[in-house]
Amino acid sequence: MLKTEPSRKASRRTKRSVEKGSLAGYIFVAPMMIGLIVLTIIPTILTLILSFTDWSFISGFDKIRFIGLRNYAQLLDDDIFKISFKNNLILLLVVPVQLIFSLIFAVIIDKYVYLKSLLKIVFFMPYISSIVAVAIVFQLLFSPSFGPINQTLRALGFANPPKWLADIHYALPSVMIILVWVGIGFCLIIYLAALQAIPKDLYEAADIDGAGTLTKFSKITFPLVSPTTFFLLVTGLISTFKSFDIIKVLTDGGPAHSTSVVTHYLYNTAFEGLKTGYASSMAWVLLGCVMLITLVQLYGQKKWVNY
Repeated sequence: MLKTEPSRKASRRTKRSVEKGSLAGYIFVAPMMIGLIVLTIIPTILTLILSFTDWSFISGFDKIRFIGLRNYAQLLDDDIFKISFKNNLILLLVVPVQLIFSLIFAVIIDKYVYLKSLLKIVFFMPYISSIVAVAIVFQLLFSPSFGPINQTLRALGFANPPKWLADIHYALPSVMIILVWVGIGFCLIIYLAALQAIPKDLYEAADIDGAGTLTKFSKITFPLVSPTTFFLLVTGLISTFKSFDIIKVLTDGGPAHSTSVVTHYLYNTAFEGLKTGYASSMAWVLLGCVMLITLVQLYGQKKWVNY
């Protein structure tokens, strides 16, 4: 009995210590969990409910009227929504272009450039700059009459240069160019960190075997940065679906809805058209597309990502 009493006391002390540690963990996690529940989970559930209603947020909760799947059926006949959705799919091309250029620049900077820190700052500046300021700058650059780009093209002999943001055929490609320029800095920083984590012994062994630059890139560099590529691909595609601010400031969806995306059309429908229920159905279609693309990537990464 004398031997078991100290062990019981030690067991109780250990239990109390574990409980205190768990309590401290819950206290630290609580602010994040409260924010997640209040700002994300509850609004998401409410949006799902509202997507089945014909309601405007200015009319009060007593005016909520459930209409079933009518909002989702209306989306199939909404030409502006179809254009916006198609533009969203086209904007997905921004991500692979960003990754290709970022990886090329990262390899060059990592192997052949001494002022790496300075170039990191130069490339990263557009990403951390105000998107409103970036949009205004590019409005001036792409100005059809007095913009530096068209002035340069005229000086080179182009009599009728594109009108860029004012032309339905060039407006969306112009936005894509800006998105590529803005996003390259972030991808570059991540790729540089991944490249510096690759063991140098692998490249030395490849040099001894007589491997060329392309062989080392395809057999060593690309496979070992594939987890980073997968991360940037997933986050890039998701952020592309959320594109709003650059389009709102730069073109406001014009001309003729040629640069409108689902988030922009959703905003106009909810806060200008005051159709909260209809806008909620767009939000859930957008969420479904993002989840579907992410699931496809999670399945496909098993075949090309090397951990």
